Amino acid sequence: MKPHMSGITLGVRDLNRAKQFYTKGLGWTIQREQGEWASFSLNGGSCSLGLLPRDALAEDAGAAADGGGFCGVTFSHIVPSEERVDAVLAEAERAGGKIAKRGQRAQWGGYFGYFMDPDGYLWKVVVGADDERSATE
Repeated sequence: MKPHMSGITLGVRDLNRAKQFYTKGLGWTIQREQGEWASFSLNGGSCSLGLLPRDALAEDAGAAADGGGFCGVTFSHIVPSEERVDAVLAEAERAGGKIAKRGQRAQWGGYFGYFMDPDGYLWKVVVGADDERSATE
């Protein structure tokens, strides 16, 4: 199997709240929506982020929906500067997210912070190398 990621789907507790966070709060545009599922295009369409009610996603996967605590997954958003890390964290907080870790120097010399979306999914905002940044940053 070749390494490839074409989509990520988050199981959310409140679909409308999650859509509001990503659309009105962070300014993302819903690309597709069908029933209880909505998705956003990432990286110019090379990947997508989907939202589906947590129970429905658990049922689809044949798993229990009551998983709690840290699920072992974080998402990374790479930006060009420390100022942009702080700006993205502030934007997420204004949108209704919670700051898990304010922007700070890392042991390895970089700069990063974390926010949680309304369902507790962690997003790391970090200064990255030019070739790793998204085209929108």
